[in-house]
Amino acid sequence: MRIDLFDFDLPQDLIALRPATPRDSARMLVVDGDRPFDDRTVRDLPAVLRPGDVLVFNDTRVIPAQLEGRRGEARIGATLHKRIDLRRWQAFVRNARRCREGDRVEFGGGVTAIVEARGDDGSVTFAFEGDEPVEVLLERAGRMPLPPYIAGKRPADARDARDYQTMFAARDGAVAAPTAALHFTPELVAALDARGVVSETLTLHVGAGTFLPVKVEDTREHRMHSEWGRIEAATAERLNAARRDGRRVIAVGTTSLRLLESAADADGTIRPFEGDTAIFITPGYAFRAIDGLMTNFHLPRSTLFMLVSALMGRERMQAVYAHAIERKYRFYSYGDSSLLLP
Repeated sequence: MRIDLFDFDLPQDLIALRPATPRDSARMLVVDGDRPFDDRTVRDLPAVLRPGDVLVFNDTRVIPAQLEGRRGEARIGATLHKRIDLRRWQAFVRNARRCREGDRVEFGGGVTAIVEARGDDGSVTFAFEGDEPVEVLLERAGRMPLPPYIAGKRPADARDARDYQTMFAARDGAVAAPTAALHFTPELVAALDARGVVSETLTLHVGAGTFLPVKVEDTREHRMHSEWGRIEAATAERLNAARRDGRRVIAVGTTSLRLLESAADADGTIRPFEGDTAIFITPGYAFRAIDGLMTNFHLPRSTLFMLVSALMGRERMQAVYAHAIERKYRFYSYGDSSLLLP
């Protein structure tokens, strides 16, 4: 499909630079099949969902993966996007042409890394020196990797270390937050429990590739960057049991959805999963593992807007976004939410 089919005009003042306070006071647009749009707040979620519904959260934790360093006199900006092993990470690098294999880059705080390789996609593989875990080094030298549409308007600060992390964050490895879950608070989760809504977790370490623009003119030519994920066997069995019972499985965020769909067989059975996924979902895709999606409002011409268009229909999603813009919903990572029920 042509990429321009997924375009729309978004006023810049609708890009959220801070999350709602408290988090569950964010607005939520409920899109239930062909029914009229329902303007709600995230706090209304227990009233909207049914007892027995299953919400699937991503428990990845964002690491301070943005680094500024020097190779000699040259300044190097790096955003780690995928772990290779305990000491090596792939990174997107500003001024990558200044990095040659074997170069040592100093990132401050005593943190250094060797340029091990350069990829065909422009990425660089860094091998971090020393014995400390890389996550410890990043706490010393790194910054929270805010999305470019926020970082271009203001610098990251101490508040982002808290704001850009979900309450479910438990497993280090993401360089972007699973932002749909930023809206959840302990009070909201308690209300969902009381309603009989079930919570499950999986892990997908979100990479910086999620923010890369689509540079081709046709979806068939776009290649996704892979991300590492895991679904435990017990979690998969509980999700399968829920669907056998006729209960809905609703992914909280496109990251949860993409991993569930990557783990599902043709008949919809969710298998235990551990490894990389580069799934790219566009209109025409037959969903196998989920019955709904809670997600924020995405960029025009992005792979994520293509995904929600696959779930609900492209024309329907264009109408959803036109309504959200008219009603001044806040967009992107720190913005408002939608609940999509096909």
